[in-house]
Amino acid sequence: MKLATLLPFAVAAAFAVPLLQPASAESTKLVPAAVVDAPLAGKTATAVFAGGCFWGLEGVFEHVAGVRDVVSGYAGGAGLTAHYDVVGTGVTGHAESVRITYDPSKVTYGQLLRIYFSVATDPTELNRQGPDTGTQYRSTIFAQDAGQAKIARAYIAQLKPSFGAPIVTTIETGKTFYPAEAYHQDFMRLNPTYGYIVVNDAPKVAALKRLFPKVYQG
Repeated sequence: MKLATLLPFAVAAAFAVPLLQPASAESTKLVPAAVVDAPLAGKTATAVFAGGCFWGLEGVFEHVAGVRDVVSGYAGGAGLTAHYDVVGTGVTGHAESVRITYDPSKVTYGQLLRIYFSVATDPTELNRQGPDTGTQYRSTIFAQDAGQAKIARAYIAQLKPSFGAPIVTTIETGKTFYPAEAYHQDFMRLNPTYGYIVVNDAPKVAALKRLFPKVYQG
């Protein structure tokens, strides 16, 4: 999602939205709850997910009860290349990601993963999500410790029958998260009528509200 190239599209989308079919809406589906999960306990925990444009990921998880903060950024590569224009080349190893700080006594890691696979990303798309292509848009779980990696591996195995195509979501460990530039933070909340947001990301939040009404927060 290049900002410069999306400006004309944003204007057109204001008139064409009813005619457009958001790619993200087609892939949303309620998947089963994780069988292997962490207990509802603790004060603060962190999850890092990638799966397409970080605007949409941030927008979804900001509406999940128990989530305290969501930051858009980059993970998978080096600190020197953690910049939007460089990451956009697709050769840095980075993926557009979000760092989610949450209260594990209110929402578990497995529950966050369920939302991630249900509405935030299409786990069957390799190195792309919707209109965005490249390794920087890959579907990846950046496990923060061995426990998260174990839960993620078990959940991916559990979900295989839920999708009509192979799950290509990867699990990466030991990768540092780097916050993105200030203008990317809270982009969806601050720009709700932006064309890309209306077509690709707002349907994800709508799906969260529809599929997870008990955890949705306005």
